[in-house]
Amino acid sequence: MFADRARISVHSGKGGDGHVSFRREKYVPNGGPDGGDGGRGGDVIFEVDEGLNTLIDFRHIRKYKAEDGEPGGKRNCRGRDGQDIVIRVPQGTVIREAESGQVITDMSGDNRRMVLLKGGRGGNGNQHYATSTMQAPKYAQPGQPAQELDLLLELKVIADVGLVGFPNVGKSTFLSRVTNARPKIANYHFTTLNPNLGVVDLEESGGFVIADIPGLIEGASEGVGLGHEFLRHIERTKVIIHIVDAAGTEGRDPIEDIYAINRELEAYNPEIAARPQVIAANKIDALYQGADSEQIALIRAEFEPKGIEVFPISAVSGEGVRPLLYKVSEMLAQVGEDPIVFEQEYFPERGAGYSDEPFTVRYDEEKDEYVVEGPRIEKMLGYTNLESEKGFRFFQNFLKETGVLEQLENLGVKEGDTVRMYGLSFDYYK
Repeated sequence: MFADRARISVHSGKGGDGHVSFRREKYVPNGGPDGGDGGRGGDVIFEVDEGLNTLIDFRHIRKYKAEDGEPGGKRNCRGRDGQDIVIRVPQGTVIREAESGQVITDMSGDNRRMVLLKGGRGGNGNQHYATSTMQAPKYAQPGQPAQELDLLLELKVIADVGLVGFPNVGKSTFLSRVTNARPKIANYHFTTLNPNLGVVDLEESGGFVIADIPGLIEGASEGVGLGHEFLRHIERTKVIIHIVDAAGTEGRDPIEDIYAINRELEAYNPEIAARPQVIAANKIDALYQGADSEQIALIRAEFEPKGIEVFPISAVSGEGVRPLLYKVSEMLAQVGEDPIVFEQEYFPERGAGYSDEPFTVRYDEEKDEYVVEGPRIEKMLGYTNLESEKGFRFFQNFLKETGVLEQLENLGVKEGDTVRMYGLSFDYYK
C-alpha cells in the first residue's frame, strides 16, 4: 500500500529537576548544599532514510516521545540525559504544523537531518544558589518543560519531470519505455495508484528523473476522486510532459482533454500550471497517417501558437520518443538545477516559553509563617518599589502569574496569616 500523508504527535523530553540536598558527614554537621543538576531532555530528530518510499509506518504509530532527563541527586550527582528519538522519513517529506498547515521543514536536497524539537535543559541543583546571605538554599531549579507538536507529514515525489494526462493515455507505457521503471499497465481508469519514478539516461546531455503522476480526472483540484493525493506529487517538478491520446481511442477529444487537465493544474496551484510544458501526442500508431495525420495537425495548430511544442509519439513502438526527451533535457537546462524546496514558515522554538529561575513555597511550623524563597523572588523584590501603590499592585500580579499565590492556597494559607519573603513579612489577604 502506498501512503503519502500522515498525522502524528511528537514530544521532546523534559529536563530533569535540580536536587535539594546538604552535605551530612560525621565531622561536618552543617555542610553546604550539594544538590546535583538535572539531565537534559531528549531531542526529536527527523532523518532521511533512502530505503523508505512511503509514510505507511506512520499510519500505525502516531505518537513519538523522546526520553526525559533524570533529576539530579545528592553529592553533586548530575542526572542522566534523556535519549533522543530519531524519526526516519522518505526523502521529499514535507513536515507541517498540523493546525496552521505551515511548513516547518522539507526533508529534501541537503536537508538530511533536522532537530525539530529540543529537549528541556536540566535544572540547577541548590548548590548553585548559595550566597553569602543565603548559605543553605532550600530550592533548586526545575527542569525546562518538554515541547510538543502535532505534525502533518506529506510525501511529495522528487522528480525533474512530471507526466500528466487523463487515465489510459499511455503514461505508464511511456515511462516503462524511456526508463528502467516497470509500472503495472492495464486498460482501466486509475490504473496507476502510486507515483512511479524512473531515470532517463541520454547520451551527451546526461539524465533526469521522471515521475508518472497518477491519472487525473476533472474535479481533481477540488478533491474529486484521489485528486489531492495525486496533484501533491507534481509540486516539485520543473517541466511537465502532457500526454494525450491523439487517436481518441476512447472517443475523447484530445484538445479538450489538454485544456481540462490544465484547468485542474491552475485550480490546484497556478505556479504549477505556469511551469514549462510540452505535449506528447501519443498513440500515433493507431492513426492512419501517423505523425502526419489531421489529428496531429489540429493539436499543433491549437497549442504551438501558445508556445507549447507538440511531439507526435508512439509509446508502444518508440517512434518520436527520442526527440521529445532531448527537448525536455534542453528545457531542464534552461530552468536550472536547483531543486524545488519548500521554505520554512513555522518555527517551533518560538513557542518554547518557560521561566528559568526557581522558587519554593513552604510552611514554617516553628514560626507559624509561610516562606517564599528563590532567585526569581529575590530579583523581583530588588527592583520593585513596594511602597508605591503601582509597584505593590505589579508585585501582586507577579505572584499570581507565577503561581506563588496558588501554591500558598494549596498549603492552606488563610487571611491574616504571615507570608515572609527574605527580610519582608506580609499579612495575606485576598
